[in-house]
This record gives sequence, C-alpha cells and structure tokens, in this order.
Amino acid sequence: MTLFVGTSGWQYKDWRDVLYPSGLPMRLWLEEYAAHFATVEINNAFYRLPARETFEDWRGRVPADFVVAVKASRYLTHIKRLKDPEEPVRRLMSHAAGLGDRLGPVLLQLPPNLRADPGLLDACLACFPASTRVAVEPRHDSWWTPEVRAVLRSRRAALCWADVLARPATPLWRTADWGYVRFHQGRAHPWPRYGRRSLATWLDRIATTWPDGEDVHAYFNNDPGGAAVEDARAFARLGRSADLDVTRTPERLAQRSG
Repeated sequence: MTLFVGTSGWQYKDWRDVLYPSGLPMRLWLEEYAAHFATVEINNAFYRLPARETFEDWRGRVPADFVVAVKASRYLTHIKRLKDPEEPVRRLMSHAAGLGDRLGPVLLQLPPNLRADPGLLDACLACFPASTRVAVEPRHDSWWTPEVRAVLRSRRAALCWADVLARPATPLWRTADWGYVRFHQGRAHPWPRYGRRSLATWLDRIATTWPDGEDVHAYFNNDPGGAAVEDARAFARLGRSADLDVTRTPERLAQRSG
C-alpha cells in the first residue's frame, strides 16, 4: 500500500514560520510545499474552478512524482446538487486536465442537507471518465444505505472516510480498491490538532482495510495554526514506523519567529 499524505490546500498565511520560512514570498509557496510533500488536495477549486491555464501552471511548478487531488466545484455539488451533471463534470475535467499526469482523485463533497438519492449519484459518477478516481463525501445520514454502497462499488468510487473531532463521521466502507480519508478537526491541544492515539487508530483502520499495492490518500483539513502540517508529519511517521510506504512529509519545520 502507498499512503499519500498531504494537506487540503497550501495557501495559508498562518503557515508562515511553520512550513514556509518567514522571508519566502507567497508566489513560491507551492514550490516549497512540493519540496516537503508529494500530494495536495486543491480545495479552493470548490469555491471557484480555476482556469485550465492555472492547472497547467501548477503542473509546471511541482515535481514529476507530485499528485494533486481536486475538490469538485460547488456548482456541481451545492448549486446543481448533482442534477444535470454532464456539463459541470465536463468543465471540471477539461480544466483539471491541465494537470496532466499530476492529476489524482476528484473529491465530491456533498451538502449536509442533500438527502440520499442513489440514482442521482450514479448518473453523476457515470459522467466521469472511467480512468478518473472519484471520492464521495456525503454529509447526511440518509446516505448510509446498501443502495448507496452498491452505487459506489459499481462505479469504483471511494467513500471518503471523514473524521470530525477524532471520530468517524462516515461508515468505514471499502467501496473501491483505493481509499480517501479527510481529517477535519481533532480534539487535542492546541486546537485543532490530532492526538497520537487518534492518528494511530486511523492508521490501523487504513492498514487493515487496504492491503499491499493499493493507494490511500489522506489529507488534513485542520489548517489553522499549521495544525494540518504538524499532524501530517506525525501521521506519516506512524505509517513509516509500521513499515508502510508513505510519501514524503517535512523532516523539519521552519523556525517560528520570536
């Protein structure tokens, strides 16, 4: 198994003096991030889908082994609410194609008030190219049914395992031969960090669910104060100590000023 460990985004001003040296200009932050991590989840695409040229620019600034997960635009998930998905999916994929071979999974995070509709989800997933890995993060309890699980399996889409406050916010279904995990907010101090025991529990869940040779993407979305960077490092260390193949994470962090 290869465990891809990264964060949800990289452009956070409070990561200065955490991941980024104090004198490094923001225009070079992606290059600095990619020197320390081998994957990132582009979550600002949710708010405004970048132009294909922007994706092409990102591709040219990261190493050949770098993998970019893309969070789908809210136009598809929150405005259209998965209805009439052909055009939004086509536009998303035509723009994201600018990443070339750096493109990894696409994440569909559904609105918390969107109730389950297996047929709607199936029709949406059918619009993606067969080679595209799609992860789905429902946020309404009505989605936890055998019918939904069957749709995900038939489309080889991964149920996104989501953590909130160090507890699973989703069932721990394996619906594909790869996995996707998002860490939203821990319970340790300082907020919103994750504790070692919580991270070790998640690592055990992942390692026992996906055997050797299968990929799992894990992204930390608890960005305030650089918590995501610290937790990604800790999670990766635990993975390596368990003899897992883990992508690079920072060996050391920038010295905080003052």
